[in-house]
Amino acid sequence: MPAASLRLEAVVVAAAAAVMALLLSPAAVVVDSAGQHDYGEALLKSILFFEGQRSGRLPPDQRLRWRGDSGLHDGAAAGVDLTGGYYDAGDNVKFGFPMAFTTTLMSWGLIDFGRSFGPHKEEARKAVRWATDYLMKTTAKPNTVYVQVGDAFRDHACWERPEDMDTPRTIYKVDPSHPGSDVAAETAAALAAGSIVFRDADPAYSKRLLDRAISVFDFADRYRGPYSSSLHAAVCPCYYDYSGYKDELLWGAAWLHKASRRRKYREYIKKNEVVLGASDAINEFGWDNKHAGINVLISKEVLMGKDEYFQSFRVNADNFMCTLLPGISNHPQIQYSPGGLLFKVGSSNMQHVTSLSFLLLAYSNYLSHAGARVSCGGGGAASPVQLRRVAKRQVDYILGDNPLRMSYMVGYGARYPRRIHHRGSSIPSIAAHPARIGCSAGAAYYASAAPNPNLLVGAVVGGPSDATDAFPDARAAFQQSEPTTYINAPLMGLLAYFSAHPNPAEWADD
Repeated sequence: MPAASLRLEAVVVAAAAAVMALLLSPAAVVVDSAGQHDYGEALLKSILFFEGQRSGRLPPDQRLRWRGDSGLHDGAAAGVDLTGGYYDAGDNVKFGFPMAFTTTLMSWGLIDFGRSFGPHKEEARKAVRWATDYLMKTTAKPNTVYVQVGDAFRDHACWERPEDMDTPRTIYKVDPSHPGSDVAAETAAALAAGSIVFRDADPAYSKRLLDRAISVFDFADRYRGPYSSSLHAAVCPCYYDYSGYKDELLWGAAWLHKASRRRKYREYIKKNEVVLGASDAINEFGWDNKHAGINVLISKEVLMGKDEYFQSFRVNADNFMCTLLPGISNHPQIQYSPGGLLFKVGSSNMQHVTSLSFLLLAYSNYLSHAGARVSCGGGGAASPVQLRRVAKRQVDYILGDNPLRMSYMVGYGARYPRRIHHRGSSIPSIAAHPARIGCSAGAAYYASAAPNPNLLVGAVVGGPSDATDAFPDARAAFQQSEPTTYINAPLMGLLAYFSAHPNPAEWADD
């Protein structure tokens, strides 16, 4: 599955000279457990990261003060207000597809583990609302979803602060003539999940989110087609939907069923389970492929004794979990590095680590409440605690329990990536350098071997992308050094849970 970093940045930032990578080699280093991590601190910082990704006019309570207002006229040329939302990674484009997925996963973490967020719950809700407010703007016009702001090719040809950006803020939309069932259904899922998050905190807002989710899903289902085909080069190769739009339709219906409890969505899932391929490619979960998430989400209905019809989804979920378990899995696409990191071939590996670990944790909790176990075939089985341990091991690896003894979260621990692939972080802030830094002028900062001047606190980078646990702390190595919102989104729920339940000896299966 491609990551946001599968772009042309390495080519189009041609003005930047190749920088000598500071290659951190794990050779002959033994993993030394760092002991109990401060998961609460890591949770706080994982939420702070989203403040660094904000677009639009920043609020008075903005804590990452090196960021400034940006994108204040987004949508104006077309007569619509598309200010706000998040930049997806280290660039200045607002991609609606990964932003919606990010929103869904942030919301899922709050829905399942809200009590564990403790004093950080309101901060997490604010992070969700920054996204849902924007998604409400993108869907304000019936049968239309604005899915991108910014010309990706022009943006990636520059290295400039979001506060300075002068590349075209072209807007792209899907509508009946240019369908985009994938991005529209994911947007519906995000709005539906968000409606659950705000159900008690802001009932009126929650209702508006759910009502909009319903209308957006109807549009996605009525006018079917992948947005990659409708918008062509505008979304390629950045967020091309390789898995097609069928998984998003099931995903959207599953979230609408959870949020509304309307029978029509239950019937939709039953009717379309086979047609929309619920059991396909179950070893994947991320912004592109939702199949594993669908099976885990719907399995809760079965495990809670609410709907036996969906038993097949639980079988799929069990099979998926078995592919992730060390010592049980023999799936060719799931590997573990010598240091214990879950590894899938491709770039930005941490997106797989956090999203798959989140599913492990969510499913383990559903199993625990039902007094059930995972059946792996051939008589093999795994307890909820075993799933939870695998998820915790991945979180601990991110926070520093790895051969390099470094955290992959910026600002957490004594050693972490200093040269992340991120424009705003790598260029002096407006306060430090008030004069504009233009498109080509930023290349010098891209090429510099100096640490980034601005700390993007909480950002988790792509991390090791091969089986050796090696990590090049270099801006040019964008596959490893670029953070993304959808790496951090599922991590929030994981950190919240482990901050409230840090000791595996106290876990129980009932």
